[in-house]
Amino acid sequence: MSKFKIPAVIVLLVGLLSAQIQLSLPSVFVIGDSISIQYGPYLEQYLQGVFEYDRKRDDGQSSANLDNPAGANGGDSGMVLDYVKIKLEDPNFKPDVLVLNCGLHDIKTPIGTTEKQVSLDTYKSNLVEIFDLLTSRGIKLVWVRTTPVDDEQHNSRQQSFHRFAADLEAYNEAADAIFRSREVPIIDLYQFTKNLGEDIFIDHVHYGEEVRAKQAAFIAGFLAHFK
Repeated sequence: MSKFKIPAVIVLLVGLLSAQIQLSLPSVFVIGDSISIQYGPYLEQYLQGVFEYDRKRDDGQSSANLDNPAGANGGDSGMVLDYVKIKLEDPNFKPDVLVLNCGLHDIKTPIGTTEKQVSLDTYKSNLVEIFDLLTSRGIKLVWVRTTPVDDEQHNSRQQSFHRFAADLEAYNEAADAIFRSREVPIIDLYQFTKNLGEDIFIDHVHYGEEVRAKQAAFIAGFLAHFK
C-alpha cells in the first residue's frame, strides 16, 4: 500500500503561514520595579502565542538588591522617565503595548522624616510626561496599580527606609486620576493582590512564587482581552 504524501508546496505554505503568524504577534514591553521582575517569568510564559514579550533588562547591572533599583528594576517615576527618554532615542523602539508601573520607590521615606523619595506633585508630573512621550511615538500605554504595603510588616523588617500604606494609596489615586482622564487602561494589581489574603509577603514588600504566578495570570488575562 502506498503511503499518502503531502505535496511539498503545501508543506512550504504551511511553514510560511506559521512563520507569518509568529511575526504578526503584537509586542508588549514591561517597565516596572522588583515586583514586575518577580512575576515577569510567569507573565512571559502566559503570553506565549499572544504577545512577543520584552521588558527593561539587566544590561550588565546588578538587580540583586531589589531595594536599590538598577538593571531590570525600573525604580521610581523619575528613573522611569529618564529610561523612556533613552529608549525613544531608538527609532525602532515601538512596542504595540507598554505595560508600566512605578510607585513603590517613589514613596520611600527616610526613617524619622516624612519626606518621600519623589514628592506626590513630582510623581504626577513624571507620569504625565511619560504618557506624553509614549503617545508621541504612538505607543499604547497600560498602567498597573502599585501593589500593597503593610506598615507593620514593612517597617519592622526594613531598617533603611520606611513605606506607608497611606502614601501608597495617595500615589495610586493620583495615578488613577491621571490615566483615567487620558483613557489609559488600568490593571488593578493592587486590589487583586490585596484580595489574595494575609501573610502573602516573604519579606517587607515582596511575594512568594504562588502569588507571583497569580499576579502574572491576572495581568496576562487583561492583556489577552486588551489586544
